[in-house]
Amino acid sequence: MINSPTTDSKQRKLNTNILEFINTINIPEFDPYYLYDAEIIRRNCLTLKAIPWENKSIHFASMANVNPDFLRIVKDEGVNIFVNSLGHMEHAMAAGFRAEQIIFTASALTEKTMRKLEMEGVQCNVDSPAQLAQWQRLFPTRPIGIRCNVGEKVDPQSTHAGFFIGKESRLGFTMEEINVIENKEIIKGLHLYVGTDIFDIDYFIQCYEVLAEIALAFPNLEYLNFGGGFGVSESGEQTFDWPDYYQRVTQLMEYVSGKMGRNIRLILEPGRIIGGEAGFFVCSVSDVKIRDDKRWVGVNASTVQFSRPLLYPDVAHHPVMVIRNGKEVLGDKKIITTVYGCSTYSRDIFSRKKPLPEIKIGDILVFGIAGSYSASSFSTFLGFPKPNEYFI
Repeated sequence: MINSPTTDSKQRKLNTNILEFINTINIPEFDPYYLYDAEIIRRNCLTLKAIPWENKSIHFASMANVNPDFLRIVKDEGVNIFVNSLGHMEHAMAAGFRAEQIIFTASALTEKTMRKLEMEGVQCNVDSPAQLAQWQRLFPTRPIGIRCNVGEKVDPQSTHAGFFIGKESRLGFTMEEINVIENKEIIKGLHLYVGTDIFDIDYFIQCYEVLAEIALAFPNLEYLNFGGGFGVSESGEQTFDWPDYYQRVTQLMEYVSGKMGRNIRLILEPGRIIGGEAGFFVCSVSDVKIRDDKRWVGVNASTVQFSRPLLYPDVAHHPVMVIRNGKEVLGDKKIITTVYGCSTYSRDIFSRKKPLPEIKIGDILVFGIAGSYSASSFSTFLGFPKPNEYFI
């Protein structure tokens, strides 16, 4: 099950896989790299597909990881893809996804982008009344989906990436804008994205129920797209309650399908939860500084190469494994440690004030939960090369 508590036996197996690969490198100095456990990616895809509503489509959010091998693993497991740019659409097609397996949702689409999507036959959800009017002007008979902002009907929750619904969000049609759509027959689907890293099933369902009621006003509706945002715990202390989610979403789909007199398609767009726990960022220790009772550890990498700690410094608490001479360093004595990168940029920090065991120059540090929104957000800002990515 996705994001299940890590058992000792599972952790030992995971550590063994990592150690075996790292030991094959077998050189005193190496460039930082990403390592993925393909088995975890496959297992998570199967878990998402297990929802009992038969008329469904699971679309991996490519922003989480657009590595070609990653995409091919997802595709092999029968999961489709969600993109928000033409660039990622090209990556998806190169990985073998057909147009009908791709969903494109973005904001402020240009006419050029719209024409490309229509030409390829990719399903699109537009973000505003002006975007809908432009689509209808270009393609009067081509059905389209809309992204909805249901924040007026619920109490919006802010996540670490901000608000995705409500007055603080720029995204989606407001309730007023939805109500005044004239040609509702051309709308084939409703799209919603509640937020990111959410564990509260009640909040998901509350938002979904609003979307289900909106759906009743659209006579030709084919699908409800509930987006993603499923929580991934970096500490392992929280788990996403999939059985409860499955049951309640299925009940909701039964309700709206019954009301509309036909079977409505369920679409989900999981991102980080598919591959987050499957990925690791591997680098080596190149400096150790002791300042009073604190320790500063420098590594041969920068957070522009592993940028989630840079983008989300307050919430990106990735677990750290220390490896020396091919074995994990454990030890009962832990020292408060800050791990920093090899640039002069003041925010080049991997982890702050984390209790870690003894660390020496030449040790290897492995950052966990690094499979999503990590390699994909690499930046050339500080001039460091993009790390290689390997799959085991």
